[in-house]
Amino acid sequence: MGRRRRDSLCFIPACGLATGYRLMEQTPLPRRKRKGIYLLPNLFTTGTLFGAFYAIVSAMADRFDHAALGILFAMIADSLDGRIARLTNTSSDFGKEYDSLCDMAAFGIASSIVMYAFSLRFIEYRWLGIRLGGVFAFAYAACAALRLARFNVLAAIAGSSKDFFGLPSPAAAAVVVFFVWSAYDLNLTGDEVLIPASILTLGSAALMVSNIRYNSFKKVKVTQRIRFLPFVGVLGTLWLVTLVAGRKPPQMLFLIFFLYALSGPVTTVWRRLRGRKAAPPAAAP
Repeated sequence: MGRRRRDSLCFIPACGLATGYRLMEQTPLPRRKRKGIYLLPNLFTTGTLFGAFYAIVSAMADRFDHAALGILFAMIADSLDGRIARLTNTSSDFGKEYDSLCDMAAFGIASSIVMYAFSLRFIEYRWLGIRLGGVFAFAYAACAALRLARFNVLAAIAGSSKDFFGLPSPAAAAVVVFFVWSAYDLNLTGDEVLIPASILTLGSAALMVSNIRYNSFKKVKVTQRIRFLPFVGVLGTLWLVTLVAGRKPPQMLFLIFFLYALSGPVTTVWRRLRGRKAAPPAAAP
């Protein structure tokens, strides 16, 4: 009897222990969150910040061609970091926030400083004790910040879209900085191009915070079939751009991004006029 009682008493905790082991095997343990950041995409994002820093230092030394190259380097690095993060599956919230800060430094602060150091500082008229050129440059930087903030909010709500709402900040920076590079390459001084510099600065700032749609070229598929004549046209356009860019790269880059900035308002007006023509006439009462 004693042995039976001992066996029965020992059998109950053994069953409970076995059941506990089964529950531990079936229930997955919570994974620890990995600490650290991804190196490769954030390295390219840091390249955007380096381009901004190099552009500001070069503008302070009146080397505006080097400043434009710094912004161009920042644009290339900014276009690669997101694609590399998606290809390598290394996207993170830290990378998105870091990318926004570096974009603001390059396409907002640095670009406005380059334009102000080259041309806008020659405006002698003062408003509230500040030169009007400084007000124009600050307005551009503020609009770039608003544009980036709105892009982050829309991306978080609706995800990636095929179109941009407002002129993208890299394209606006390209219009402003490559205009400076073109004028500097043609040996023009900042006070000689003061009026077009002011118009481009305020116009780019207004387009960034507008609701005008711009094509993001995400709908273009390289693998799809096209006809022979459009293919020849694309090759001819690329050949012409390469030929002109080899001789006058600053002017060619400015012309490309300036036409892209104009494409939004022109397309918007064309769509509205087309919609009015296509609308049927209202019936008489």
